[in-house]
Amino acid sequence: MSAGEKPTSDQRDFFFFFLAGVFLTSLVLGNVIGTTKFVTLFSLTLPDWLLSITPELVRNERVYSMIVPVGVIAYPFTFLATDLISELFGRKKAQMVVWIGFFMNMFMLLLMSINHWLPDASGVSGGTSLFEGVYEFMIKNTIASMIAYLTAQTVDVRLFHFWKRLTNGKHLWLRNNASTMVSQLVDSSAILSILYFTGGLGADVTTLGALGILIMNSYLFKFFFAAFDTPLMYLGVRVFRKYHEDPDWHSNH
Repeated sequence: MSAGEKPTSDQRDFFFFFLAGVFLTSLVLGNVIGTTKFVTLFSLTLPDWLLSITPELVRNERVYSMIVPVGVIAYPFTFLATDLISELFGRKKAQMVVWIGFFMNMFMLLLMSINHWLPDASGVSGGTSLFEGVYEFMIKNTIASMIAYLTAQTVDVRLFHFWKRLTNGKHLWLRNNASTMVSQLVDSSAILSILYFTGGLGADVTTLGALGILIMNSYLFKFFFAAFDTPLMYLGVRVFRKYHEDPDWHSNH
């Protein structure tokens, strides 16, 4: 596309569906793998100045380890995608993608449940125990995730446009971070609390203290990702500014 050329409707649709695809892939993958595995992103020995302000809840003596469920790693990409859709295509399309994501996860849950209910072809199946193990975690994770997801994504979209109207379309960094960081806290607290009280976090997470560590670690990861994706947000808006078609833009000036 040349510098002065505007994108065609097909090009604009391709970009919108690409962002929606990133959103849906990240969302479904996060729910499938969910809490099947916890990973250590990093560990560090805290210096004295940091040790004094770090709660004992999230450290072992002087060592802090960021341990998160693998599903959390995919999930922040959903907020980057919806923020770009919100900025370039408007609140209604962003909210539409949120609802499509909800129904696609319900569809995935239905397909997985049908496969779970169908009788096993003994002697042919190569990973029945693996499938059942993933399904056991996935069904609890998906239900909990969808409750948290609808709440958090709706908060994200609405806060994004609240700040956009309040600042007359200026300060992209403010609406990107203010909306995502609040909605991520809602999401982390809701999904992990639901999983904890339904036994979906496994046998090792049995105390509120352990739950608090998971919530804090998950949120810290999402918080730093939200800060990290700010330059990506600016880059995306700058590169694809010609795709802008927010129907509410006129009301923000």
